[in-house]
Amino acid sequence: MKKIILAFLLFLSAEISAQTKITKFQVEGNCGMCKKNIEQAAVDAGADKAIWNKKTKELKIKFDAAKTSEDKIKKQIAEAGYSNPTYQANDSAYQKLPECCQYKSKNIKSH
Repeated sequence: MKKIILAFLLFLSAEISAQTKITKFQVEGNCGMCKKNIEQAAVDAGADKAIWNKKTKELKIKFDAAKTSEDKIKKQIAEAGYSNPTYQANDSAYQKLPECCQYKSKNIKSH
């Protein structure tokens, strides 16, 4: 009986981890306020964890693929005013950013 329970628990943990995704991509931004806004936009879109590196402009996210998607997270970040390889921030969202957060979008290439 213990072996059956152990096998079931191993199967269940494999199923749960199979839905957890970790990925990273570039997001334009400049400062600590950008970091806060980018990470919050990712979490608002369903990311369990989001860490943006100001120096590398790289956002690392962890999310449950059964609840959200990388695409949804990227779109939410762009809607907050920060461009990424898949979505460019629209002018309205970009203009609402504080002056310290306004960047020149040279480094991000669309797919």
